[in-house]
Amino acid sequence: FFFLHGSDAEEDLVGSLASMSTKERIKVIQKMPETMRKKREIRNKVLQEITKKAKHRGARPSCCTQCLQGAAVSFRRFGNALSEHFHQLRVWHKTLKIIGAEFGTSVLSYFVFLTWLLNFNIFSFLINFSFITIPQFLAAEPNNLSFTGLELFTGAGYFQQTVLYYGFYTNATISKIENGPSYNMQLAYIFTVGIYFVICFLILLFSMAKFFSKNFINPQEVSVNASKLLCTWDFNITNEKAVKLKQKNLRTQIKEGLTEVNKEILNFSAMERVLRIAMHLLAWVASLGTAVAACTGVYFLSINNLELFMKGHGNDLESQTAMLVLPVIVSLLNTLIPFFFSWLGHLEKFQSPGHHIYVTITRNIVLKISIVGILCYYWLNVVATSESQCWETLVGQDIYRLVLVDFIFCLLGSFFGEFLRRIIGTTVCLNLGLPEFDIGRNVLDLIYAQTLTWIGILFSPLLPGIQMIAFFIVFFVKKVSLMRNCQPPRKVWRTSQMMTSFIFLLFCPSFLGVLSVIGVTVWRLKPSEACGPFRGLSSMYAAVAEWIQVLEKYTVSKWVVWIYQNLITSELFFFILSSFVLIVIYFYGQIIQGRKTMTKLLRKQIVN
Repeated sequence: FFFLHGSDAEEDLVGSLASMSTKERIKVIQKMPETMRKKREIRNKVLQEITKKAKHRGARPSCCTQCLQGAAVSFRRFGNALSEHFHQLRVWHKTLKIIGAEFGTSVLSYFVFLTWLLNFNIFSFLINFSFITIPQFLAAEPNNLSFTGLELFTGAGYFQQTVLYYGFYTNATISKIENGPSYNMQLAYIFTVGIYFVICFLILLFSMAKFFSKNFINPQEVSVNASKLLCTWDFNITNEKAVKLKQKNLRTQIKEGLTEVNKEILNFSAMERVLRIAMHLLAWVASLGTAVAACTGVYFLSINNLELFMKGHGNDLESQTAMLVLPVIVSLLNTLIPFFFSWLGHLEKFQSPGHHIYVTITRNIVLKISIVGILCYYWLNVVATSESQCWETLVGQDIYRLVLVDFIFCLLGSFFGEFLRRIIGTTVCLNLGLPEFDIGRNVLDLIYAQTLTWIGILFSPLLPGIQMIAFFIVFFVKKVSLMRNCQPPRKVWRTSQMMTSFIFLLFCPSFLGVLSVIGVTVWRLKPSEACGPFRGLSSMYAAVAEWIQVLEKYTVSKWVVWIYQNLITSELFFFILSSFVLIVIYFYGQIIQGRKTMTKLLRKQIVN
C-alpha cells in the first residue's frame, strides 16, 4: 500500500497504520520510499487518527497513568540532554573528524590511539586516588620540607614527603573512629594495584578482540563499489561546514580504497631482488647494532649516576638535579634514533607505506623496550640492593623524571621535527616540501610513555594522573602541529588493521613485560625497612599471607581461605585452567578457519 495514490488510498494507509503497534508503525513509516517531510505528514495524521479513536471510545487515561507517562517522557528528555552534554565534553570528537577527512585513516589511527590511552589513564588515576591516596590523607603527617619549584623537574625534595611516592604511605591500619571500621593500608595497596592490572589485562584483551573483529574480519573488504557512492551520504546533514567535511571524508575513503584495489605488484629481476634483500639485512644490522649500543650506554650511565647520588646524599637537591642526566640521555636516544630508523626505511624503498610503517614500528619497539628492560634490571638488581633508606621512592623518582623529560622531548620533537622542517622545506630547500606525519615514531612514543606509567604505578600511585595531563596536552599540540606543519600522505592507503596492531604492541611486549617486573617486585624483592606500607615484611606479597592467617581464625571467612589455598596458590588449578584456555583457543581457531572458507565461497558466488 506504499505506492497507492489519492485521498482514499491515503486514508486507508492512515487507518491501517493506526491499527498497528507503535514499533510496527515506526518500522513501516521508515521503510516508505518517501521524503522526510511526507513521512512526517503521514505520522502526524496517524497520531491524529489514534487520538480521535481514543476520544471516541472515551478512553481517557487515568491521572496516575498520565503522571507516569509524563515522568517517562521527562526522564527520556533528561537522558537525551545529558547524553548530548557528555558528547560535547569530548572535545576531541570534532577534531578526529577533521583529521580523518584531511589526512586519512592512517594519521587518524594515531589520534584515536592517543584518546584511548587518555581515557585509560583517567580510569587508572581514579582507581588509585580513590583506594590508596584518599585514605592516606587521613593518616598523613604534615610536610616540613620547603618547596622551591625545582621539584617539579626532579621529583625530589618536597615531593618526597607527599602521596606521590610509595615511601610516604603508612603501614598502619587507618581508623578515625575508636572501635569503628578500619582500613588496612597494606591490603588496600596490594589489592588495588593487583585488581587494577587484572582490569587492564581484560580491557586490553577485549579491546584487541573488538578491533580485530571490526577490522580484520571485515565483511566489506572490497570497499570501492557502488554502495560507497550511493549509500554513504547522510541526508540529515544540512550545515555547510559539515557537508564539506563529509565530502572530504568520503573523497579520502574512496582514494584509499582505489589505492588498495589498484595496488601495483612490481616484478624485480634476480639481481634487483638480491640487492633489495642485502639492503634490508644491512638496515636491520644497523638498527639492531644501534639499539645494543644505546642500551649499553644507558646501563653504564645509570650505574655511575647511582654512585654519584649515593655519595652526594639522597636528600641534597643538587645531587637530585644531577639525576636528570639519565632521563635526558634516555629521552635523547629515544628521540634521535627513531629519525635514523625512518631514514633507513626511506633507503629501503618499500612498495607499501604500510610495510614501511610496520617495519619502523618494529625497530622502534625493539629499541624502546630494550632500554626499558635495561632500566628495570638496574632498578630491581642495583637500586633495590643499594644502601638507600627507601629504594622504592628512589625508583619512583627515576620514573617520574623519565615521564616528565619524555613529555618535554615529545613537545620539542613536534617543534624541531615538524615546525622547523616545514620552515626549511618551504623557504630554504623547496624540493623537500612539507613533512609528513611520522606515525610509527609517534605511536612508539605513546607506548613507551604508557609502559613507564604502568611500571611506576607501584612506586608512584599518582603517576597515571601526571600521564593523563601529559597526553591531554600532547593531543592538542600534535593536532596543531599536524594542521599547520604537515601534509597528507603522498601515497594514500587504507589502514583498517592499524589500531589493532597498536593495542597488540601495547599488550605484548609492553604490558606483559610490566607484569613480569611487578611480579618480581611483589614476590621476590625485600621492601625497605624504613618506609612504605610493607616495611618490616620479607616481601610485599607476605602481607596477603599474613591476612590469610588472620582469616583462618574466623569461621565466616573459611571460604576465602579455601579459595586462596586451593585455587590461587595451587599449581594444579592453573595447569587445568591453562589447558582449558588452550582447548578453547584451538576450537575458536578452527571456527575462524571455517568462516574464512565460507567467506571465500560466498565471494565467489557473488562474483558469479
